[in-house]
Amino acid sequence: MKPAARIVGLLAALALLAGCQQPQSEPAATTPASTAALTPAAKREQRLTTGTISDPKTFNPIMVTDSASGVALGDIFEGLVRLNPKTTEVEPLLAERWEYNGDGTVCTFHLRRDVRWHDGRPFTARDVVFTFKTIFDERVPNSTKHVLTIDGKPLKVEQVDDHTVRFVLPQPFAPLLNSIGSEIIPEHILGEALAKSTFAQQWGIDTPPEKLVGTGPYRMTQYVAAQYIRFRRNPDYWKRDEQGQVLPYLEEQTLLIVPNQDTLYLKFLAGQTDIHYPRPEEIGDLQAKSQQLAFAVNEIGIDTGTLFVTFNRNPRHYEAGGKRNPRLHWFTDQHFLQAIAHAIDKKSMILNCFNGYGVPAVADISPENKLFHNPNLKDREYSLDQARRLLAEGGYTDRNGDGVIEDREGTPLEFSLYTNSGNQVREKMCSILKEDWTKLGMKVNYRPLEFTALVETLEHTLDWDAILIGFTGGVEPHNGANLLRSSGNLHLWNPNQPKPGTEWERTIDELVERGARELDVEKRRQLYWQIEEILHRELPMIQTVRERRFNAVRNYVQNYDQHVWGLYRPERISIAQ
Repeated sequence: MKPAARIVGLLAALALLAGCQQPQSEPAATTPASTAALTPAAKREQRLTTGTISDPKTFNPIMVTDSASGVALGDIFEGLVRLNPKTTEVEPLLAERWEYNGDGTVCTFHLRRDVRWHDGRPFTARDVVFTFKTIFDERVPNSTKHVLTIDGKPLKVEQVDDHTVRFVLPQPFAPLLNSIGSEIIPEHILGEALAKSTFAQQWGIDTPPEKLVGTGPYRMTQYVAAQYIRFRRNPDYWKRDEQGQVLPYLEEQTLLIVPNQDTLYLKFLAGQTDIHYPRPEEIGDLQAKSQQLAFAVNEIGIDTGTLFVTFNRNPRHYEAGGKRNPRLHWFTDQHFLQAIAHAIDKKSMILNCFNGYGVPAVADISPENKLFHNPNLKDREYSLDQARRLLAEGGYTDRNGDGVIEDREGTPLEFSLYTNSGNQVREKMCSILKEDWTKLGMKVNYRPLEFTALVETLEHTLDWDAILIGFTGGVEPHNGANLLRSSGNLHLWNPNQPKPGTEWERTIDELVERGARELDVEKRRQLYWQIEEILHRELPMIQTVRERRFNAVRNYVQNYDQHVWGLYRPERISIAQ
């Protein structure tokens, strides 16, 4: 259970894997293959190989904002609690139990006493206090602080004794249990860095894997950029099964990093990976080959995240030297945005990009989130004629007959559209977008970027016009506060605002606070429905399509119990003998 929304690089696979399992193995010089796939059944080892197209951006769990990094670290570190993806209830992890005081402003967590860090040091309440101190340190930019800030105030974490911590809240905070799944980090390793203001530079991807010290079921043993990450089972992991056997069952896991999704698919067909999250166009082929190649194809459900188009509305990027780039006017103009929304051909996307395995997306919260998804929003009809009318009403017409429309000041509408390269579904979607927007008279420059470069652009350089991007979604909508709040670091269209730049953003900020305070579930639902209505009206995120998601799992892989909210008991995955 991750506490904050993250940017998703690979539409289908990574969000489900985040926070669950991943691979490992002993050092070796060659690219690993799935041992289980290539050896006779009697000699199968407890090794699992999966794949991805994205390198991690960081190994520092507090600094993670992208799903690729979350996947790389998901089995190394643990939080106090985790989500049970079957029940969507919170269950204990590093905390054995917890209780609230009478008015809901103090939650006391009792920690497990049998947990040790990978280097053998005992895990204690000091580590929990240190972790949340780090999250709220102004020198440490991170997403979690945006989620755990309550009405502008941080929660306080106090040590009661070595195995008890007390969370003191400024006011009752409904999302607490669903929002404190943050990975706990070791004070004895990172405390000095925080004191010296170098924490944000710790545990980059150039850090030797043996330096990463968590409490999780695996340790990273090797990372070779653009090739693979290997993990080995933590022999001292605290969790046991009902027979007293130490978990996890798998000895090793390997995460292959390949250049694109075609390669990912070929490696699964060749038996070099054990689990595959197919693209829509692969599902039929996989179903046809499943018996011959001995794997099962399973439908998981509708994507719980959001895949949307957004335009850069950041005045800090578009205003300089007393001049304002006309793009800022277009990207904040309802005529332009409404026209774009009517020019999103979702049916074609579902048919041509998702092979029919998709549903139109209307709200930012997935329909899989039965409690908070607003079913009353009406989708905008795909109509280029309606889009043209809206553009004409806004003063966007082709004034010089060159085929490109200009704004009232005569500036031709030309902008760049980005997505992450290697994700062919998104690349196809961008082709459809560009074709339709070009028909409207806009000049669209399509510029795919490698995922980590794209995240860098979104978070730091802010040098972009339009983007097709995905975000993870969770059971708890407040975990998207870093996206929803105007001050949020992932409020993509205008992040980190010192104060809301528009009235509707101010209203969303207020609703986010009210949603966090409201303990009545039905009243909370109404507040998030209001947020979805505002986003639907103001269009900072123009929704596209949600994929119906599948996985393909080798028949010898046992206990791979996947749900739309994650893997159930991933530490029990094993290889049949």
